[in-house]
Amino acid sequence: MPANTVLKTIHVAVRDLGMDNDTRRDLQLLVTGKDSLTAMTPAEHLAVLEALKARGFKPSAGKASRTHRRPATRGDIRFCHVLWGKLVRAGAVDLPGAAGLNAFIRARFEKSWGAVPFDIDGLRDWKQIATVIEALKAMCARAGIDL
Repeated sequence: MPANTVLKTIHVAVRDLGMDNDTRRDLQLLVTGKDSLTAMTPAEHLAVLEALKARGFKPSAGKASRTHRRPATRGDIRFCHVLWGKLVRAGAVDLPGAAGLNAFIRARFEKSWGAVPFDIDGLRDWKQIATVIEALKAMCARAGIDL
């Protein structure tokens, strides 16, 4: 891993773990004997990163592997995404994100609607969106999720 990437990851880990500067410096001093990142070697940077991982930091995938979606322009569709996210966090559904929500909509409504847009953000009929919201609310209720 390039040195610059390791340093950025250390700072992300410190932020994610809620550490202040003094706590970070104490950890660095404990792990490497140096309290400054600039005074450390790349191997010592990696040791600090491993210590942060041991304290609960879980690095996420890099920017290249993330897919960024723009928020839906309609509030009711954004609400569908929020409800789906609650179901994912509760473990009630297996496929997270828009891909899972779109798969749910196709499986649940394709026969009764006749055709389903490829993506929920393409829904324009407020009655269909309301039906999706009610179905998601019912799933949340069954999963014990408070709304």
